[in-house]
Amino acid sequence: MSNIDRCLFDAMSITGALGVSLVDWTGGLALSTAGTGPCGDHASGAVDAAELARAVKLRQAFADPATGSSSPEEVIVTSETVYHLLRFVDTTFDSNLLIHLRLDRSTANLAMARLRLAAIVDRMVPAL
Repeated sequence: MSNIDRCLFDAMSITGALGVSLVDWTGGLALSTAGTGPCGDHASGAVDAAELARAVKLRQAFADPATGSSSPEEVIVTSETVYHLLRFVDTTFDSNLLIHLRLDRSTANLAMARLRLAAIVDRMVPAL
């Protein structure tokens, strides 16, 4: 099992995890997946996550007012039954990746999921 697959497996152990994808947010491609995708399809979920990520990463409205730089760490989208947590993966060579973790809202603890996913992404970066 590769380190990336191991990290996705670890993300699936987060309480309430439904599915997780490593996504290239510039092109909308799911590079690696685990669990179930939105509506059963990781590919279309990756396209939608990438579109949202581009809207956040490339717009000045979401930039840090103190520095003017646009470097968000994550995006959280909530629906009636699901939390969507998009965590950007910063690498030294190319920071066009994100992790899209879907959580069952009735069982997940969003704060704990954020902390665990951040730690998992930190472990993943050296493998990229």
